[in-house]
Amino acid sequence: MNGTCRWFATGVLACAMQAGSAANAVDDSTLSAVGDGSDWPAFGRNYSEQRYSPLTEINTDTVARLGVEWVMDLPGDRSLVATPLVVDGVIYFTGSFSKTRAVEAKTGKLLWEYDPQAIEHAGDRLRIMWDQNKGPAVWGDKLIISTIDGRLVGLNRHTGEKVWETMTIDPRRAYYITGAPKVFKGKVIIGNGGTEQEAARGYVTAYDADTGEQAWRFWVVPGNPADGFENEAMEMAAKTWTGEWWKHGGGGNTWHGITYDPEFDQVLIGTGNGSPWNQKIRSPEGGDNLFLCSIVALDADTGEYKWHYQTVPGETWDYNSNMDIVLADLKYGDQTVKALMHAPKNGFFYVINRENGELLSAEKLGKVTWASHVDLKTGRPVETAGARYEDGEELVWPSPFGTHSWHAMSYNPNTGLVYIPTIEMPAVWKDDKVDFTAWQPPHFFVNVGVEFGTEDTPADYGEAFLVAWDPIKGEKVWKHELPPQWNPGTMTTAGNLVFEGRADGKFVAYHAGTGEILWTIDLGHGISAPPVTYSVDGRQYVSLLVGWGGAGLIAGTLAAQHGWKYGVHPRRLYTFALDGDAAVPPSPPPAWATPVDPKDFVIDDALAGYGQHIYAQSCFLCHGGGAVSGGNAPDLRESPIVLSKAALHDVVVNGAKRMNGMPRFKHFTDRELDALMHYVRKMARKASTAVAANP
Repeated sequence: MNGTCRWFATGVLACAMQAGSAANAVDDSTLSAVGDGSDWPAFGRNYSEQRYSPLTEINTDTVARLGVEWVMDLPGDRSLVATPLVVDGVIYFTGSFSKTRAVEAKTGKLLWEYDPQAIEHAGDRLRIMWDQNKGPAVWGDKLIISTIDGRLVGLNRHTGEKVWETMTIDPRRAYYITGAPKVFKGKVIIGNGGTEQEAARGYVTAYDADTGEQAWRFWVVPGNPADGFENEAMEMAAKTWTGEWWKHGGGGNTWHGITYDPEFDQVLIGTGNGSPWNQKIRSPEGGDNLFLCSIVALDADTGEYKWHYQTVPGETWDYNSNMDIVLADLKYGDQTVKALMHAPKNGFFYVINRENGELLSAEKLGKVTWASHVDLKTGRPVETAGARYEDGEELVWPSPFGTHSWHAMSYNPNTGLVYIPTIEMPAVWKDDKVDFTAWQPPHFFVNVGVEFGTEDTPADYGEAFLVAWDPIKGEKVWKHELPPQWNPGTMTTAGNLVFEGRADGKFVAYHAGTGEILWTIDLGHGISAPPVTYSVDGRQYVSLLVGWGGAGLIAGTLAAQHGWKYGVHPRRLYTFALDGDAAVPPSPPPAWATPVDPKDFVIDDALAGYGQHIYAQSCFLCHGGGAVSGGNAPDLRESPIVLSKAALHDVVVNGAKRMNGMPRFKHFTDRELDALMHYVRKMARKASTAVAANP
C-alpha cells in the first residue's frame, strides 16, 4: 500500500493512503450488491446480512490446502467477538473495550490503532459492563465504532484520527452498547442493552454518518401515558400493556439484530426482552407488551413505524429477538417472495414477507416446550399450559441463552440453506420467593424478577449443534454436534463451504451441501467470533479473531470445562490462505482453577447465603455462576484477594484493578464484603470436597 506515515499523540504509527490512490467507495451501491467478494465491508458482508461470499478459490476441492498465512498477537485483549471488516486490502476490527485496529490484510502489518478509553469514560458505570464489542461499520472514508459506555465514534478509516463522537445514552442510567453499528443512506444506527440492570426503555437512534448528529429515534416500548406518546405507534403499543409498566422501564432494548432493507427502504430491528423479564411484575394483567420480542420495520428516512411481527407476545423468559435478520428472495412454488429469515432465542425459525410482515412459516429449530407450535393463521404461538411458571416454578426449553443466540447465521443462495449455531438447554424459571408488590427495578445491579445467577451450571447440562436448515421446507438438512455450548457464528461461500470456529478452539470448514468436515485446525483457544473472507491481488484469504468471550461464559462449569482460564491463553487474529505455511504459535494447554480452602476458615452459612445474593446481583456476570469462572474474569475461588479483607476492600471498594476492567463498588459495606468472602469460601470448599471424593 502506497502512502504516508506519521506518529500520533497516542504513540501509534499510522500509515495513510496517498491522495488520489485507488479506494473502493463504501456506500449504498456497494452495500446493496453481491460484488466480486474482494471486500467484506459490512457485518453481514452486505445489506442482505447473508454472510455469503462469491469467492471460489477456496472450495471443496482446495480447502485441504488451507494454511496459516500470518498471525497477529493481541496481548491486551480478552473477549474477541467481533466481525472484522475488510476494505481496500485493510482489515478493521474492534477488540476489548472497542480498541480498534487497522491491519494490512496481506501481511498483518499494523497500520494504526485507536483506543476510545471506554474504562475511563465509564467511571463507576464499569460495574455493569463487559469488555466485548461485535465490530465496526464503514461508510465512505469513515470507520464508525460503538463503545461499551454508550458512545459512537467516527474515525478517519485511513489514519485512525477521530472525526466526531456522540453519546447515545443517558450516562446516569445503566445502559451500554455491545452491538455493531449499522450504516445506510448516509446514516448510522445503534441500539443498546441494559434490561437486566436498569428500569430500561429500549430505543434505536440513527445519526448522520459524517457528523454524528442525530437524525431520528424510535422507542421500542411506550413510556408513561401521562407524558404523552412520541407517535401513533407508541399509543397503539400502550394498549397492550397493563399496570404501571413505565416505572419498570418495559425493556425491548435492541442490542443486536438491525438490518437495512434497500428494496423497501426500511430498517428492520429485532427487539429485546422485557424489563424486568418477569411479566407478572411489569405488566401484571398480561397483554402482548408491544414491541417486545418483535421485528419492527421502520421508514429509513424518518424512523416512522411501518409494520411489526411479534415472536413472543407477553414475553416472560428473556426470549429476545435480537438475533440476525437475513434477507433473501425465496421461491414458494411459482412465487418469489422478498423474505426475511430470523431465528430468535425462542427456538422457532421464522420466514416473513418483509413487504408487509406476513408470517410465511415458523418451525421449531430445536427443543421447545414453552409453545407447541405457531398458528400460521394468527401468527401467534400456542403456549403450553404452565410454561409461564404460574405456580412459581417450571422447567422450560430453551434457556435464556436461547436455541440460537447472537452468533451469526449465514445463508448460501446456491444450496438454499441457512447455517445456524444452536443450543439445546433448559432453564428452571422460579419466582416463588419474589414479592411482586414490593419489587423495585435495579439500578446498576442485576434483578430480573426471577431467580437468576445463583447457581453453577453443570458441564453436561447443555448440548450444541451446527444446523443446516432449509427455510422453504422448514426442516433440518444436516447437523453436527458441537462442543458445549457457546459456539460462534458461521460464514458461507460460493466454494460450497461453511466455516465456523468452536468453543474447543478448533476452526472447521464443512461441505455446505452435505455437512462433511473437509478441514480443521486447532488454534489453541476458545473461539467466539465469526470468520470473514476476502481477496487481495486475486488471492483469497480467511480471517478470524480468536479470544474466548461473551455472555455464555457466565454459565460456570458449563463454560469452564474447556479450560480457557482467565489470563492464560493468548488472543490473536489469524489469517489463512491456500498453501499458507506459517505455524500456529504455541499456546498453553487448557487450565482449570484450583480452589483454595483454608481449613481454619469457619464458614457462616447465613452470611454465605447473603453473599450468594450479593454475588448474583453484582459479580456473576463476569466471574461466573456459582463462583466458577468461565474465563471472562479470575476465578474467585482460587484468588488470594478474597482471602484478605483488606485486599478485597482495596479491589472492590477502592477500585485498585479498575484499569484491568474490574469495576469498583464503592457502596459495598463491610458486611457485604464479609458475606462475599464467606460465599466464595463455601463454593471453594464445595469444589475441594468434590475433588477429594473423586480424585
